[in-house]
Amino acid sequence: MKIEGEGQLLRVFIGEDDTFEGRPLHEAIVQTARTSGIAGATVLRGVLGYGANSLLHRPPQPGVPSELPLCVEIVDRAEKIKAFLPVMDKMVREGLMTLEKVNIVMYRSRHT
Repeated sequence: MKIEGEGQLLRVFIGEDDTFEGRPLHEAIVQTARTSGIAGATVLRGVLGYGANSLLHRPPQPGVPSELPLCVEIVDRAEKIKAFLPVMDKMVREGLMTLEKVNIVMYRSRHT
């Protein structure tokens, strides 16, 4: 598949301990995006962050529970991302989702 031109970037900010149907939420999101035919998804692990509850999420420290922040970035054409948003709404119970326009300069596979 080759995509170039205007697209959208969906960012989903969650915690590494979040789950969906008994498995890690970030894995469930990536797998669901893949089976939905979305062009690409990547999970990025943060080293420090906080969200709506203002609790710091940081690396493990002795005697202090931790949950590192994760960001799942999903890119495709606007219509594909728009159709995917209701799926994300059902999967993400707590977190933040942002959407922005992007200019896709290159998207190629060496296997095609």
